Amino acid sequence: MVGVMSGIRVVEVAAWTYVPVAGALMTEWGADVLKIEHPEVGDPQRGLVSSGLIPAGGVAHMFELPNRGKRSVALDLKTEEGHALLMKLVSTADVFLTNFRPSARKKLKIDVDDVRAHNPDIIYARGSAAGQEGPESERGGYDLTSFWARTGIASNVSPDSLGYPVTMPGPAFGDVLGGLALAGAISTALFHRQRTGEALTVDGSLLATGAWAMGGTIAGAYAFNQKVYPKHTPDRAPNPLVNTYRTADDRFVTLVMLESDRFWPELVTALGAPELITDERFDSHAKRAQNNVEACAALSQAFSKRTYTEWEPILETLNGAWAKVQHPLEVVEDPQVVANNYIADLEDHNGTPFKLVAAPVQFNESPGETRRSPEHGEHTDEVLQEVGYSMEEIIELKVSGAIL
Repeated sequence: MVGVMSGIRVVEVAAWTYVPVAGALMTEWGADVLKIEHPEVGDPQRGLVSSGLIPAGGVAHMFELPNRGKRSVALDLKTEEGHALLMKLVSTADVFLTNFRPSARKKLKIDVDDVRAHNPDIIYARGSAAGQEGPESERGGYDLTSFWARTGIASNVSPDSLGYPVTMPGPAFGDVLGGLALAGAISTALFHRQRTGEALTVDGSLLATGAWAMGGTIAGAYAFNQKVYPKHTPDRAPNPLVNTYRTADDRFVTLVMLESDRFWPELVTALGAPELITDERFDSHAKRAQNNVEACAALSQAFSKRTYTEWEPILETLNGAWAKVQHPLEVVEDPQVVANNYIADLEDHNGTPFKLVAAPVQFNESPGETRRSPEHGEHTDEVLQEVGYSMEEIIELKVSGAIL
């Protein structure tokens, strides 16, 4: 492990998933991330155990995902003592990370000027649903709304024949992408501060992340003035070699062979249909595009003759890109995932084993350190002692209700 952020302290006043994911990524890179939680309720995502989103008696995986490796400090920021404690921590930090709305930041006195009054060199990072400006700056949102629905992703991935827009592939799909972008931006701001001495304010949003993910589609829609961007079903792929096909056992194989003239002879030979090489309907890229429905049908028929297990060794001989369409549980045992340490084996605070996808970048060919999330207020005493509070003072603060 290379702790590229070793020595960096982050004070995080945030909840749910999008912005906390940025803090979680930084813990894997070596940063000390202090998660500030209310002494009584904590991060509301801790309560998801009662909503059916966590298996009975199992690991709170949706809390572990964005809170790995952090230290939990339980402070009541509405009290004078709690706010003073927060600013004491701020004075020792490099980054302040929050997803509180403008009015809440103002009310709690944790806005940019409030924080910089105690640490003028701190990077102040904000994440929101739809940005800090405009008529919706005070409106909250989740990735299903601000990232998925609003930016055209849902409409563009949904076949017209379905009759309704599909939902996200899974929970926190947009959150983890937005958090990754925000963590990268914070890293860049730290680099800028080192070079120039200037402390920046960093802003990200789910709306911006979704628009970025749709960048090519949005640009194309505007360029061609198309309200509905062209879509296709597998039986009508414009390039039959960039498509998904069903095998005999109802598994699917996705091909991405953009240079179809290069890959067509090799592919159809491997599929046991070499006669398609000289078929006048398919003997050039232009003709395959013109006769795409027939070409898709020919490839579909070929794939349907064998199971995926039978096709796999044959497909492995090809030069073009292809992949099995896997289920999420299969990813855990994917040989490439295992070989590259893309998933970490962990235990929660009760000793229950679980797996968590590690940060998607590595340094010096080594994964970061993935650790479990903290219990509510687990590190309050420890952190306050580190910044100079005695145990007697900590007990007084507990009695007053300012801390847990």
